[in-house]
Order: sequence, then structure tokens, then C-alpha cells
Amino acid sequence: MALQGNLRDFSAMEILQLVGSQRKSGCLVMEWGAERFLVWVLDGRIVSTRTLGPLKDDALALFLRKVHRLSDEQFKGLLALNAETKRDLEDLLLKGRYVDEETLGILVERQILDDLSRMVRWENGTYRFDPASRWPHPPLTSLSVESGLMEAARRTDEHRRFVSVFKDPYAILAIKDVPPADEPLSDEERELFSIVDGRRTVAEIVEAAPLVEFEAYESLNRMMESNWLEFAGRRDPGQTAGPTVVARETRSRDGRVRELVVAVAVVAVVGLARFGANHLPTTTVPAGHDVHAEAEVRDIRHAVELFAREHGHLPARLVDLAEDHWIDERHLTVPGYVLRYRVLEGGARYELALQPDR
Repeated sequence: MALQGNLRDFSAMEILQLVGSQRKSGCLVMEWGAERFLVWVLDGRIVSTRTLGPLKDDALALFLRKVHRLSDEQFKGLLALNAETKRDLEDLLLKGRYVDEETLGILVERQILDDLSRMVRWENGTYRFDPASRWPHPPLTSLSVESGLMEAARRTDEHRRFVSVFKDPYAILAIKDVPPADEPLSDEERELFSIVDGRRTVAEIVEAAPLVEFEAYESLNRMMESNWLEFAGRRDPGQTAGPTVVARETRSRDGRVRELVVAVAVVAVVGLARFGANHLPTTTVPAGHDVHAEAEVRDIRHAVELFAREHGHLPARLVDLAEDHWIDERHLTVPGYVLRYRVLEGGARYELALQPDR
């Protein structure tokens, strides 16, 4: 018999704790007005928070688009494939080589934690646990209810602190300093750092970030505490953005191979500010949406722009990037592809093309 009741009597956290402690399998459905939330559990562990239905409303698809793991074109392609084959999103992502299984499992867990963090704040609504409903696909992750709820509670507490730091969503953020070369930043944090240009407001940066809201605020707060970012004024809604505030370069080049942590940050804030649109690349990536190849091309492009910023001209050859210690030479080859690079006429633009090695 299904377990059901009202969230005014038992909180979402209490219901989930009960399901976890009794090692239940099934689906917990919570509804509050027009909102609906699902938690799929297997032997008391959370395996998904997705709703099985139209792909356009799939929580995982929406999450992947928010964190920049799915482009608009890729999403349209998946919609077409889903309509034609009725295959699940996870299967389409893996079989289509959009992402490998380990990475997708990590992304699914991030999506679950983001959903749980919002769900545990519900104070009204109804719940119903149906042990007859089972997650129909091989689980890509298995998260204990206890650890999931602890993380959700931590995020709730931290969110209150972030609100006090970033209390004005229209405050402008600018680069104060560049992270040291050995600073462990994730790819998402590097991209987030590159978005801060002295023109965008806090709200605009969070919206453009390759992270969900909590993750973006958490990363921005860490960067503020590390004195890499600073507030640089305020822009009211409707006002035109001012000129880019360029970062101060406070660290000398040490001749070692640079991690792209620094490359991305300096390219976005300093390199592109100096060269402007003149050095914008023409990049061609083959159809098929190979995310690994796309990531390699993106990193090479960043290194090219950084080289140009320092030398005042584009590299004549990609190998110049390795010789000048902006990228490791092993990253200049992409397995299964031929990488073609050339400086276009006039020397102000370049073309970077990736073609299948057939």
C-alpha cells in the first residue's frame, strides 16, 4: 500500500529519511500547487530525480543545458532522436558519445543534489510513495539518502551566507587578481572566471555561468574570499553596460607549462580585451557532437589567444604554443581527428578546424 500524506505533518526530509532507513525501493512523488517532484530510490538509495516524459521538460536535459554540457543544436538533435526512437535521454547521451558513463554519472548526481536542495525547502504540499513504481533504467549513480540530505542542508545554510555577500544582484563584479598557476579550479570555475569582465552584474554572471545557481554563488564566494574578484560598481536594470574593466596582471611568467586555469582567465579578461574582435577565430568542429573533441579545440583556442596577447601576433604554428609553454604538446593532437590551423590573410584572424581522420 502506498505511503501518503501532507508535508505540513511530515517534512520532505523526514519522509526521505524514513524511505532510506527502511531501504525502500520505489518512487516518492511530492506535489505543491503546479510543481511536482520525483525521487526514485533503489534499496534506500537515490538513483534519479527525473520525470519520465517529454524530453523538453526532462530535469536532466535542463540541467545539462544550464551547465553548458548540451548546446542548443545538440538538444534539438536529441529531441528529434527521442521522438523517433523513444529511447531515454541517458541512453541517447551515452550511445551518441555526448559524454562518457563516468562523467554522466557525476552530472546526474549533481542534478539530484540541486533538486534535493530545492525540494527540502518545501513546507506545504502532498507526498506519496509508491513501491510499485521502479526506475526503469540502469542507474548511473547511487546516492545515499543520508549524504544527499546532509548536502542539501549544507547548501541551505550556505545559501543564506551567500545572500549576505551578494545581496545586490545588480552589483558589478570585476577581476582583482589572477589565480595562481597551481590553483585547483574546475573547468566550470575557469569558464565562470572568464565571464567576469567588469561589465556584468552578479545576476548576469550567475545566469551565464556553466553551473546551477548554488554552485555559481559558491564558486563566486570562494573567488571573493581569495581576493580574485571585487565589486566594481552597480548597474540598475535597463542601463547599458559600461566598458570592460581589465584585470591587473600581478603575476610574472615563470616559464613553466601553464595550466589552462590561468590561460582561460587571462585570455578572457586581458587577451580578448587587448585584441578585441580582430583575433576572433573561425572554428570548425565536425558534426556528431564529440564533446571530448570540442573540449580539446576550446582549450587550444584559449591558448592561441593567450599567445597572441603576450606576443602581439598569432602563433604561426600550433606547436609554437607548446614551445612557448602555453599548452602541453600532447594536447595538440585529438585522437580520431586531424587538427588544421592557419593564420588568415592579414594576420589578424585565424582558422582552427577539426576533421575526422578517415
